[in-house]
Amino acid sequence: MAKAGEVRVRVSGGIHDVDAGQWDACSGADDPFLSHAFLSALEQSGSACSDTGWMPRHLLVEDAEARLLACAPLYLKSHSLGEYVFDWTWADAYRRAGGRYYPKLQCAVPFTPVTGRRLLVRAEQPAGPLEELLIEAMLELARRHKVSSLHVTFPTEEQWQRLCGAGLLPRLGLQYHWRNRGYATFEDFLGELSSRKRKAIRKERQRVAAQGIAIETLRGEAITSAHWDAFHRFYLDTVERKWANDYLNRDFFARLGATMADHVVLVWATLDGTPVAAALNLMGRDTLYGRLWGAHSDFKFLHFEACYYRAIDFAIAHRLARVEAGAQGEHKVQRGYLPQATYSAHWIADERFGRAIAQYLAEERRSVAREIAALRAAGPYRRERELE
Repeated sequence: MAKAGEVRVRVSGGIHDVDAGQWDACSGADDPFLSHAFLSALEQSGSACSDTGWMPRHLLVEDAEARLLACAPLYLKSHSLGEYVFDWTWADAYRRAGGRYYPKLQCAVPFTPVTGRRLLVRAEQPAGPLEELLIEAMLELARRHKVSSLHVTFPTEEQWQRLCGAGLLPRLGLQYHWRNRGYATFEDFLGELSSRKRKAIRKERQRVAAQGIAIETLRGEAITSAHWDAFHRFYLDTVERKWANDYLNRDFFARLGATMADHVVLVWATLDGTPVAAALNLMGRDTLYGRLWGAHSDFKFLHFEACYYRAIDFAIAHRLARVEAGAQGEHKVQRGYLPQATYSAHWIADERFGRAIAQYLAEERRSVAREIAALRAAGPYRRERELE
């Protein structure tokens, strides 16, 4: 694509064109979603590819010996599905003004609303200059493709500030995360809640057990092809009930199980030996990420047990720092998952439209900040032990 000093920036048409070891040397081992294996599972399965509107345009920064120094997961998109930072109203306004909003560039992990680095630099390299080079390359590519916009979604706060310092527009969102305060048991966690909330959670867990549902947490080789077959059916059932999109196909789950088994944590529910529901999590270095839930029918409080309480159980047992339960659902607050700001950064090609978006985002940031403060104030923790 371009040369900068002694390094070269080029664009890859797919993660399969990048050496896995080199990519992972930049992405690191902390975040499973940034790994070559995860991105490859998405792309090679056909879940994220040009046919589904996710054309890979990954940025690679290489030295003179073709060693990868930095990279960024980047896609040319023909729609706004599977992003979780919503710009549908922007696209509609752009179209009504006579413009063409798609295609656009998206720096993200497809279908994965998880905060993490988006500007990936080898640990031994100076991060600042290479991150700036990646941002410049994204903007150059956006102009070269003549796209309406560039969107970097769910970066870390530090990288968000760097992106905004380069002229991208800042946006805030919120998710719900649980923090491990050094608990030895689930009861230790409950002890920090108000009496009413503590009793409510105990009662919910008892109601699940009273229905005769057996729950186990599976990892690694304990998760078989039969589990993935059932989980994919659960996933499709949930998608259909919610009128959502089935972004992930069966082959994706097969690849995930084959290449990332050590990261997969599957909460598995059965009734009289028959699978009825499951919650899929991925484990990073210090975080459990709740990703997908599926069930073939409704069982009272089973969703809370499988997705929230079993995740807390696992995090405590494995001394993980937090559980990220994703966006949506204020009911998570009363179960110990407090609101946490998330970030995105946006570049709009049309200056007038960009100014209008900037004004909108300024008010939205104030609104999100107020919502986070209100939700935290209404949280379940006892006031004398309020979590920060």
